[in-house]
Amino acid sequence: MDWQLFGLSFITVFLAEVGDKSQLAAIALGGSSKSPRAVFFGSITALILASFLGVIAGGTIAQFLPTKLLKAMAAIGFAVMALRLLWPEFDDDEKG
Repeated sequence: MDWQLFGLSFITVFLAEVGDKSQLAAIALGGSSKSPRAVFFGSITALILASFLGVIAGGTIAQFLPTKLLKAMAAIGFAVMALRLLWPEFDDDEKG
């Protein structure tokens, strides 16, 4: 196993997940339920499954597209999301 890649993946996902809406949902469910253990295991299972699907999809797509193109697509996708967060009025114009 590539322990450096493992550590990088762990740190990246951990920092990305801290404070996101899934963590807030887990906090709300854990605080309002009588079985926080069930919320914990449900949340863990969901994160593992989502990560598994992402890794499988990424590995499959990487077989057909060059790495440079994949990185460019990811960069453009993140840039579009950032712009939509910074200027949400563009979304309102299209809907209304």
